[in-house]
Amino acid sequence: MKTVILTIIVALAIGFLLGLLLGLFKKIFAVHVDPKVSQVRAVLSGANCGGCGYAGCDAFAEAVVAGQAATNACVAGGAECAANVAKVMGVDGQASLPKVAFLACHGSKECAKDKAEYQGVKTCAAAQLTMNGTKACSFGCIGFGDCQAACPFDAITMGEDGLPHVNRTKCVGCGKCVKACPKNLFVLMEADTKGPVAQCSCKSENKAQIRKDCSAGCFKCGMCVRKCPQQAIVLEDGIPKIDYEKCNGCQECIKACPDKVLALF
Repeated sequence: MKTVILTIIVALAIGFLLGLLLGLFKKIFAVHVDPKVSQVRAVLSGANCGGCGYAGCDAFAEAVVAGQAATNACVAGGAECAANVAKVMGVDGQASLPKVAFLACHGSKECAKDKAEYQGVKTCAAAQLTMNGTKACSFGCIGFGDCQAACPFDAITMGEDGLPHVNRTKCVGCGKCVKACPKNLFVLMEADTKGPVAQCSCKSENKAQIRKDCSAGCFKCGMCVRKCPQQAIVLEDGIPKIDYEKCNGCQECIKACPDKVLALF
């Protein structure tokens, strides 16, 4: 009986001592956290999408308080979130311009030829690694949906044409699809862009081969450049690039394009 009582006393004493030591260590090694971090975190979208350039909302909140990130960088939260973060930080808020993803390729399975039958893992990344994509056009969309899988907002769906389609209402411009596409076919554009966009990323200079590989590909005829009355288009690496400060949306370039590469955004 004495042994049992002694054991209990020793156990209680050890527990008490360990509790004191843990409390002491917690006080000694405590890391001070600015209360503004939790306040900023509380007004963020909570999407943890990484569109701000940080690993998640927690990392972004810390960066904002440390002065390393802009208060309007939460793309998922939009203008309201930017205003709330600015309010917490006690600064004048500046709303970020909303952006949406755009696929610079319209080479559907009806237009773009496959180079061979692909038997590997059905991901764009795998197909790119093993055979530089599945299309005869080395710049074309592979179509296995890595972008759809990466989108945290269900804003991308794969169509029956073999291409991903972006729902602009759901898209917040987080950029996950941009990073996921091994062909670098997605670009982020300001949601209120008014004017034409080039639905092709083929930079090849072999016009005959372009026509052979994809009937929807830009074959560098330059009609869009010549027909633009505002001189708002130049060919950059063979792709029409539009200066939206000059463009007035007249659509003359769209009418002139023989393969309908240009379309209104």
